[in-house]
Amino acid sequence: MLIGRRISGRYKVKSLIGGGGTANVYLARDMILDRDVAVKVLRPDFANEPEFIQRFHREAQSATSLVHPNIVSIYDVGEEDDLNYIVMENVEGMTLKQYIQQNGPVSVEKTLDIMGQLAAAIAHAHDNHIIHRDIKPQNILISHDGVVKITDFGIAMALSATSITRTNAVLGSVHYLSPEQARGGVATYKSDIYALGIVMFELLTGRLPFSGESAVSIALKHLQSETPSPKRWNPDIPQSVENIVLKATAKDPFYRYNSTEEMGEDIRTALLPERLNEPKFVIPEDEDQTKIIPVISEVAAGPDRNEETIIANPAGENEKEKKPDTKRDKKEKKRRKKWPFVVGTLAFLVVLAGLAALLLPSLLGPKTVSVPSVSGKTADAAAAVLTAHGLKTGEKIKTTSETVPKGQVIKTDPEAGEKIKEGTKVSLYISTGKETFTLSDYTGRQFDDVVNLLTGEHFKDIDKEEVYDDSSQGTIISQDPAPDKKVVPESTVLTFTVSKGPETYAVGDLTGFSKKQLDAYEKTSGFSIEYAGKDYSDTVKKDHVISQSPQPGTELKKGSVVKVTISKGQKEMPPKTVTKEVTIPYEPDTDSAGSTNENNSESSGSDGNSQSGDSNSESNGNDSGGKTDASAQENPKQEVQIFIEDMNHSMSAPVQTFEITKTVKKQLEFTIEYGKEATYKIMRDGKVIAEETVPYPN
Repeated sequence: MLIGRRISGRYKVKSLIGGGGTANVYLARDMILDRDVAVKVLRPDFANEPEFIQRFHREAQSATSLVHPNIVSIYDVGEEDDLNYIVMENVEGMTLKQYIQQNGPVSVEKTLDIMGQLAAAIAHAHDNHIIHRDIKPQNILISHDGVVKITDFGIAMALSATSITRTNAVLGSVHYLSPEQARGGVATYKSDIYALGIVMFELLTGRLPFSGESAVSIALKHLQSETPSPKRWNPDIPQSVENIVLKATAKDPFYRYNSTEEMGEDIRTALLPERLNEPKFVIPEDEDQTKIIPVISEVAAGPDRNEETIIANPAGENEKEKKPDTKRDKKEKKRRKKWPFVVGTLAFLVVLAGLAALLLPSLLGPKTVSVPSVSGKTADAAAAVLTAHGLKTGEKIKTTSETVPKGQVIKTDPEAGEKIKEGTKVSLYISTGKETFTLSDYTGRQFDDVVNLLTGEHFKDIDKEEVYDDSSQGTIISQDPAPDKKVVPESTVLTFTVSKGPETYAVGDLTGFSKKQLDAYEKTSGFSIEYAGKDYSDTVKKDHVISQSPQPGTELKKGSVVKVTISKGQKEMPPKTVTKEVTIPYEPDTDSAGSTNENNSESSGSDGNSQSGDSNSESNGNDSGGKTDASAQENPKQEVQIFIEDMNHSMSAPVQTFEITKTVKKQLEFTIEYGKEATYKIMRDGKVIAEETVPYPN
């Protein structure tokens, strides 16, 4: 049993996915490259055929050079114990035979698409001097997305050199056998083209062109009968498309396509409007074929008879010509007419003898019986049924099954209903139940990576429980079921405990915090406070936090560092002197002005001189209007007081007091400390007429 076995320590066999006359195909896992592959293992029948094994390896190695999107890639060829195997690309899909059975007849457009891919693949093989020799839908795979890939290069060539003959294999391939192969000749590039034509016929019609009760009868039809018109079963086929089939399957290789590239070009252009109704392909009449040549009489010969040599009659007999022997001439004509028929009959018998020598040993012999159906029976019960039908129990192959219970027969090989000889061994495929999978230890790995891996193993129910943990986010902490447990993927619930990473907390706003407040925050938050430095601040008091990193609201885990910058207070700047010119308007009171004019002559000169000459009151402000003219003296005097608040003055007492009789301008001087401002106030006759703030200059 190969299920679960690791071939060459690398390819772990998972399940049986197919089989044929020469090999079984298994789905396996490449443990090194972590990918699914198909492993074709030769049947044990070939273990004692060293010539076949050697040729098989040589041809398979040669096929590894074929790298083409429509050829199944061969990754490895090897031998282990009694196993001879090929590791190939795993194509998810079905065989072209299954596709035809489900969809046939296939539409013209889809047929041309499939045939175009096949022609490209075979052309690539021919360019590399490799002939397939066994092209048939069973050896062609079509993926779910419509990509066609051909496989089994080299196996047919190896099989042709062995003495083993399998009836099933012969019957499977004879439907696509070229005439030259049927008569025992060597396969050529044009043999592959013939097989492609038969495959195309089957795609278009859903049936094979030739059928019969035995391989011999089918082979003879390939030799003698022209390929029937596909339009007989599918009248909608364009003539240009039918012509491809007829030309590819011409009996004489001479009339087939010269190359697969030429056939591919016809396939690509078959549906062009100018080709749809082209004339039907007809093989031209051969002017060189053997024909019956009529006997030429002497009369018909005419004058040419005089050119014959005449022998004199020594006996003096009558010189008159002898009459021809009419009876003998008639026998000669009859003999000549029969000759071509005799030659044709002999040729046919030679071909028939060759086929008989090849096939009759496998067809003549014990009585033919049908393989009974034993699916669902136990191995012992199935063996008893086989014995009752005159058959032997062959290899018991254990494999998984999604539907058949453990211990019961899934199928037989040959399959139920097939005609085989009495005494033939029939292999039994015994179910081991649903395929199991051994869980690995996934702790410490990333959850997403593990999900991708297990989804490929057909696990459908994978749960995730997230918790805070010191491990990085997404890391698997624990799993259920435990490692090394064997489970059925489709019916198992996997639960992984996954780290959300360490738990985080939002950083508070520390702006304006004192050192005492920072110490308290460090203890309650779990963060580590680090002093990044000091800087001047016009807004934050000395020894308080100016800024922080990271910013408030940032999520951090406990123990993370928060850096703060501490204020050194305002930067010291020297006081600055600011000079400001102010205008003090004179606005006399109307009543007081009239009274003053009437009593002007009575005013003493000493009083006027006292008011106008008060130089001290105006000198502090650099008086520009201290002098008065005659008209000004007529106006009543108004008292002005100037108050200044700066580094040197206070608003508690005026810095200047003086009288005006007209509008004057004053220069005020302020001494201002950094970060502060000065103010001034002007009063006239006890009323505030101006008040303003003077900032520290930048």
